[in-house]
Amino acid sequence: ELGGQKIDYQIATHPHADHIGGMRQIVNNFEIGKIYMPKVADAQVPTTSTYENLLKAIDKKGLKMTAAKGGMTIVDTGDEKLTILAPNSSKYSGLNSYSVVTKLTCGEKSFLFTGDAETDSEKEMVAKGYDLKADVLKCGHHGSSTSTGSAFLKAVSPSAAIISCGVDNDYGH
Repeated sequence: ELGGQKIDYQIATHPHADHIGGMRQIVNNFEIGKIYMPKVADAQVPTTSTYENLLKAIDKKGLKMTAAKGGMTIVDTGDEKLTILAPNSSKYSGLNSYSVVTKLTCGEKSFLFTGDAETDSEKEMVAKGYDLKADVLKCGHHGSSTSTGSAFLKAVSPSAAIISCGVDNDYGH
């Protein structure tokens, strides 16, 4: 409705429906430059219709997915920089920790987007010595107790934190 026709970089943090639910429509209705998704261990690849429909839409358009990994830079114009800080392992015990974590720096301000990354992924980012300091943190996994551990929070040291969840949600987040 706003006239946009192209998305240069589309990031699917991980294959849970609450994170990719509208992406099939985006792929179908926009020109897409690059799609970044985590490579999930074969035994953990979900078989949900949401995930399968997204993969079909990507395939139908002849697009290729880029496996997101910690240490990758997506954009670096000097004034803006978008880097991937996670995932850093090839196998995790749960899908949430495969989450693509990105840091966006715009001029003097920085933002850290964590998807549903849990404390195991956070510990890897801290151990790798990534520059996690950010002005704004999107807290992991909807503010659940499985994410935003104290060492990670101390490394990020945000001025503001955002938790994406509904009031009185079924998960108690």
